Amino acid sequence: MTPRAELSGAPTTGACDAPETPGVDQLHATVQRIAANVEQVLVGKPEVVRVALVTLLAEGHLLVEDVPGVGKTSLAKALARSVDCTVSRVQFTPDLLPSDITGVSVYNRRTESFEFRPGPVFANIVVGDEINRASPKTQSALLECMEEKQVTVDGETYPLSAPFMVIATQNPIEMEGTYALPEAQRDRFTARVSIGYPDLKAELAMVDEHAGHDPLADLRPVADAAEVQGLLQAVRRVHVSPEIRRYAVELVTATRQLTELRLGASPRSTLQLVRAARAQAALAGREFTIPDDVQAVAIPVLAHRLVLTSEARAARRSTTELVRQLLSRTPVPRGDTERERG
Repeated sequence: MTPRAELSGAPTTGACDAPETPGVDQLHATVQRIAANVEQVLVGKPEVVRVALVTLLAEGHLLVEDVPGVGKTSLAKALARSVDCTVSRVQFTPDLLPSDITGVSVYNRRTESFEFRPGPVFANIVVGDEINRASPKTQSALLECMEEKQVTVDGETYPLSAPFMVIATQNPIEMEGTYALPEAQRDRFTARVSIGYPDLKAELAMVDEHAGHDPLADLRPVADAAEVQGLLQAVRRVHVSPEIRRYAVELVTATRQLTELRLGASPRSTLQLVRAARAQAALAGREFTIPDDVQAVAIPVLAHRLVLTSEARAARRSTTELVRQLLSRTPVPRGDTERERG
């Protein structure tokens, strides 16, 4: 059985050695290098790149959802190639099996024992192309690894390498032969981003720069796995005041009280919202969070987790619109952010 995957580098199961934790200035400089690298491929979409980097720094997973041809896979591959670490790509298809992702135990006649052969999920960055084309059984193979950063096969548990990030793409328009992601799967994605069509200036620049060659072919890493591990350590040290934590909890709780929703945001989304706010603060060069950080990540983190009622869908309401309304209605904490750092 040969997994449908393209592996770059040998998979490892141990965590990489993290260097000394960098300061916020060093973090900002490293992230800016990664962003500039990705923007060579994805022209005119700095906001999309920001969300992708926030997700990376928040130790989360990214769902890229949009129509064909706008650069979903290019974004995923550009981010993966910007970090010198193990990378794998899986093309999801209806006949893909869970073992094609996680790996399989194979009998070795020489040793008369079973040996585990790791699948493509054993990499630092896993790119899952068109994830909704695989069956729910195969999609569920990602549940354990995305939440617990480990894989269990035949009763044996194997830890995944760190850092670990899943970047999945899906097309929400072409639904023939697809399987919608269940709520449990969507909830494991820290953020969802839609790229959208470029504006006239950006599309002209794309034609001028990319018509003759593939920019991905020229992309070179600007950071490595050890550096990313250091960045993650730095983000964990970003201060979140009790007022900001309460603000995040109130936003998530408010989603559960909306009559337009059949399912509000989960407690997991509260944790992801706070982590993403930390990452946003670090991205802005601060060692403490402010309400603006929560507001900047609220829609990418919360909107894809909400389930509209049939009446709300008939009225053409959107979860993005509902989150935006909650942001305008929820009281924003006031105070001296410099004082809150302590």
